[in-house]
Amino acid sequence: MLLRRMADYQPELVRQATAELGRPRSAVAEAHHRWQAMIRSRTFPVGLDRLRIVLGPPEALFTREFGDAVHEVAHWRLPLWPDLRYQAMVLPGGPSLQEWLVRPDPATAPDLATAADVRPWTCVVGDLEKAFGPVEHEDGDAPSRWTVAFASPGQTGRHLARFAWGLVQSVSPLAG
Repeated sequence: MLLRRMADYQPELVRQATAELGRPRSAVAEAHHRWQAMIRSRTFPVGLDRLRIVLGPPEALFTREFGDAVHEVAHWRLPLWPDLRYQAMVLPGGPSLQEWLVRPDPATAPDLATAADVRPWTCVVGDLEKAFGPVEHEDGDAPSRWTVAFASPGQTGRHLARFAWGLVQSVSPLAG
């Protein structure tokens, strides 16, 4: 399901990843169709129960408080991105609020000095925020998409990074 949204931006990287997983190209589309059918089913569980069925037990599970709200946070390891974790933030016993890839160990983050260092599939939203903060976050055009506007230190102009499932897909200069 992750690769389908990433194919909109990086079809060649998705083709390589699919081959690395030993799957035919049609497997990405088939997995996406199965996922869409499951999440639209009235009988399919929500939140962590849904993700446990698809991904198995989480590698880590903890709670996080945001003001008065308490969320459960779960991490899963994925074979394509061993330094990252698929993170889901859910209401206890309820729906998922956000799902994306995160970096649990800051020591594995890439060195991001300029916008040119931000290449597809090299960093997550948190890496960009750490390297170029403060940044401006915006929702993308689909639930799995996110954008971040940022400026490189010592450079003029701002850039827009587009993310799918929290993993950078493209960077382009912002006009004006």
